[in-house]
Amino acid sequence: MAPCVAVDRLRVSVRDKHGRDNILVKNVSFEVQFGEVVALIGESGSGKTTIALSLMGYTRSGVNIVDGSVIFNGRSMIDMSSRERSSLRGREIAYVPQSAAASFNPARTLLKQVIEGLQIHQIMPVAEAAAKAVSLFRELALPDPEQIGQRYPYQVSGGQLQRLLVAMALVTDPKLVILDEPTTALDVTTQIEVLRVFKQAIHERGTTAIYVSHDLAVVTQMADRIIVLRDGMIQEVGATSCILARPKSDYTKRLLAAAEPQVRAAKSEAVEEMSAAPVLEVRSILAGYGAVDREGIPAVPVLRDVGLAIKPGTTLGVIGESGSGKSTLARVIAGLLPAARGEVMLNGAKLPRCATDRTRDDLRRVQIVFQVADTVLNPARSIGRILGRPLEFYHGLYGEKRRRRVAGLLDMVRLPVSMADRYPGELSGGQKQRVNLARALAAEPSLILCDEVTSALDAVVRAAILDLLAELQRELGVAYLFISHDLSAVTAVCDELMILYAGQVMEHRSCRALYQHPMHPYSDLLISSMPELRKDWLESISGSVLRGTSTSLTRSGPGRACSFFERCSVHIPGRCDIEPTPLRRLSKNAVVRCLRSEQELLKRAAR
Repeated sequence: MAPCVAVDRLRVSVRDKHGRDNILVKNVSFEVQFGEVVALIGESGSGKTTIALSLMGYTRSGVNIVDGSVIFNGRSMIDMSSRERSSLRGREIAYVPQSAAASFNPARTLLKQVIEGLQIHQIMPVAEAAAKAVSLFRELALPDPEQIGQRYPYQVSGGQLQRLLVAMALVTDPKLVILDEPTTALDVTTQIEVLRVFKQAIHERGTTAIYVSHDLAVVTQMADRIIVLRDGMIQEVGATSCILARPKSDYTKRLLAAAEPQVRAAKSEAVEEMSAAPVLEVRSILAGYGAVDREGIPAVPVLRDVGLAIKPGTTLGVIGESGSGKSTLARVIAGLLPAARGEVMLNGAKLPRCATDRTRDDLRRVQIVFQVADTVLNPARSIGRILGRPLEFYHGLYGEKRRRRVAGLLDMVRLPVSMADRYPGELSGGQKQRVNLARALAAEPSLILCDEVTSALDAVVRAAILDLLAELQRELGVAYLFISHDLSAVTAVCDELMILYAGQVMEHRSCRALYQHPMHPYSDLLISSMPELRKDWLESISGSVLRGTSTSLTRSGPGRACSFFERCSVHIPGRCDIEPTPLRRLSKNAVVRCLRSEQELLKRAAR
C-alpha cells in the first residue's frame, strides 16, 4: 500500500538580504504510513517546522523548495497548482501552528473561526458545523463548551486558545494532521487531557499525524516512530521504544539526557543569610479585570490575597494551570495591570501601581519576558534594532558601543552575531524567545519576570538557557520570578515554588521539598502530571490523575469556599465546600491553603 506521505531528497533554502542561498533542509527522505504518528524532533533551527510546512507545499517568505519531492496520498504537493493545494489545506491536510495567539483574528468570535474550514469547503451547514465544534470543545476539556465559542480570542487563556486551534484543525476530519508544538502553551494537567484526546481521535478516526515537538516526553506518548533532526539533516530514525532504549546517535543521547528532570540544589544557609532582605515583596494583592465595585473587587477577579517575597540572587517559581493567574501576577508586578488592592515593594520602596507612573530606573530594574515572542517583537525591526532600543533608553549607548553590546547580548543567549541583521519573521520560535530574553538582559535589571521563557525551546537549548540564567544569577545577583507550566524547567532553576490555583496561593515551599513531597492535593496533581520518558505512561495515569477541570475565582464563594473542592481527592464534605480556607504557615516555612491538619498532609505526602 502506498504511504500517506513520501518525502524524497527534500532540499529547502532561504535567501538572505545579501542574495545568498542558505540550505535549511538537506536531502531529507522519509515515509509516513496511513494511520501512523511520526514525530519530528530536534532543536530550534533544525528544520522541523520547515519540513512540516513543505508537506503542504508551503514555504515561508524568502524560503524555497529547491529539490526533491513531497507526495501526499499519491499526489505531488510541489507540482500541483496553488488552487489544488488550497483545496487540500484545511480539508484533507490540517495544520496546527505553534502560536495560537498569532493565528486567531481578534475581531471575530472563536466559533466562527473554528468552523471556517467547514464553510470554505462547503462540507456542512452552519448549524451542523457549530454543533460539531461544540462537541470538539467538550472533548478538548474547554470550559463552558456551549458558550466559549461566542467569546473573542483575547477573552480566553493561552492554553484554552491552543485547544481551540486544535479544534479548528480536527473539525474537518482531515486525512493528515500536522501538529507543530501543539501543547507548548498548555499546563501539565490540561496537556494530559489534550494528549489523551489527540491519541484517541487519531486512532479512532484513522488519522495520520506528523507531530513536531521539542518535548521528548510528550512525543513518547504520541508517536509510533521518531525522526531526529539537526541542522536540517536526519540524525536518526526509529520506533519510539527503540529510540528511548537504544539511541544510536550521540545527538539523540544528548536530547534524552536533557529531557530528564533535574532539581536545583538548595542554597546554603550562609547564602540565605547574606540575602535576607528581599528585592521584591508582594503584599495582599487583589487584581482582575473590569469595573471595580464598592468593595474594591474587580468584575472579573483573577488574583486574591496573593503575597510573596524574592531575595536577591534567588528564583521563585510560580506554577499552576492556564487561567490560574500566573501571567496576571507578572503584569501586576511590572505595572502593566494596576492592582485593585495590595502593594508591590522593590528593595523596600513601594512601587506605583501603574508603569506609567514609575521612574525610568524603576522600569529598568524590573523587566519582563513575555510568553509569546510573536506578539512582542516588532516584525519591521531588525534584531539589532530591537536589542539596541533598551540600550539607548536605559544606558545611553549609541554607535559602536551599542553594536558591541548587542553582539554580547546575542552571545549570552547562544545566538550568532549575524542574527543582528535578521528580522523576527526569519527566526524560529526558540530563537525569537532567546531574543526576548536578551532584550530584558539589556536593561541590567535587579529582577526579571520570566513568563514561560522556555516554553518555545527544545530540551537541549532549554537546558542551555536555564544554565545561562543560573550563571547570570551567580555573577550579577539578579532575581527571577519564573512563571511556567513546565515543571521540569521550574525544578531545575527555582529555589522556591509557589502553587497558584484559581488566583490563590495553595502551597509555597522550597522547590526540593515540594517536588519530593507535595503537601497540597493540587500540588500533588501537578507533579503527578509531568510526562515521563516511557511509552505507556499516559495510559498508566488515565483516570487517576485528573478530577474535573480548572475553576476560577468567580466560581468560588458562598457554598464553595475552597476553589479546589470539586477536584480534590481528600476534601471534607460539609467543611471544604462551606468554611473559608485560610493560608496557614506550617513547620519548616511551609505555607499551605488547606483545612486538613499538618499531620494529615504530611502523612499523605509521604505515600
